Amino acid sequence: MKESIVMEYNKQLSQMVPGDRVEGFYILKEGTIKTSNSGKPFLSATLSDRSGNLDLKAWDYSGPVGAPEDAGKVVKVRGDVTEYRGTTQLTASNIRMATAEDGYDVSALVPTAPIDRDETLEAVQTLVRSLEDPDYRQVAQTMLSRHLETFRGIPAAKSVHHSFLSGLLMHTANMLRLADFLAGLYPQIIDRSLLLTGTLLHDFAKEREFTFSQLGMVTDYSRKGQLLGHLVMGAQEIAQVAAELGTPEEKSLLLQHMVLSHHGEPEFGAAVRPMFAEAELLSYIDLVDSRMEIYAETLPAVPAGSFSSRIFALDKRIYHHE
Repeated sequence: MKESIVMEYNKQLSQMVPGDRVEGFYILKEGTIKTSNSGKPFLSATLSDRSGNLDLKAWDYSGPVGAPEDAGKVVKVRGDVTEYRGTTQLTASNIRMATAEDGYDVSALVPTAPIDRDETLEAVQTLVRSLEDPDYRQVAQTMLSRHLETFRGIPAAKSVHHSFLSGLLMHTANMLRLADFLAGLYPQIIDRSLLLTGTLLHDFAKEREFTFSQLGMVTDYSRKGQLLGHLVMGAQEIAQVAAELGTPEEKSLLLQHMVLSHHGEPEFGAAVRPMFAEAELLSYIDLVDSRMEIYAETLPAVPAGSFSSRIFALDKRIYHHE
């Protein structure tokens, strides 16, 4: 007699392995109704919880879950964990939107940065207070004050890296520490106050680039986010704040350029290429921290001694060495 598979309830996504049968509540990070090669509808989605993300497929499924407005909401899922082309995924037999009567635990669902938010924010504020140039320090303090609540809470991205609560705070704090170190390493060419101010401000406009779920997760890009993007909106705000503070035009332009160029190359989203040392260094610092976070989020699901599946953001597979 074949042994039946035991149903596991609310198992963390990161702990799921092929062969598991599960039922529980998870966040529908994104989901789309597609059509298979045989012409049948199916749901292609990504689930998330505090532990990470997992792809989901629901075959012969045409809805109602999968509408654009469902992103960021909680769903109840039952299904089997399978493997497809080396990647673990959940094949759902049942999926529905969760209701208030379900009584699920929100704290188990929302991924949060592995940091102490208060300590990390204080470290950021300490670095801002240490800026020697009074003009850059005033811009940095004014902008930080304006964005304080969202800065400490929102994710840094919709996906790819730091896409968890307080991800922007973690990402920016990491970058500021690296910027502080590199400014000390290259004092002959790097203006520390300029580099740290540009680093602090580089992603502030993400609070207007994204739309957020009731749980605080990024669900989509806003209209302004799609039409302008956080680089342009960030530069616009810097220009406005600098004008209000009476900041010298040259310093305002330098900060605006750093924000507009911090993606490095136009093919990666930069409005312009970096044209001075601090701007170039900021683009590398951003790249280093984002890529290291991609490794940090990917490696736990990759057995030691093996390769990951292709990672879109890196355009390659990565190796988890012993």
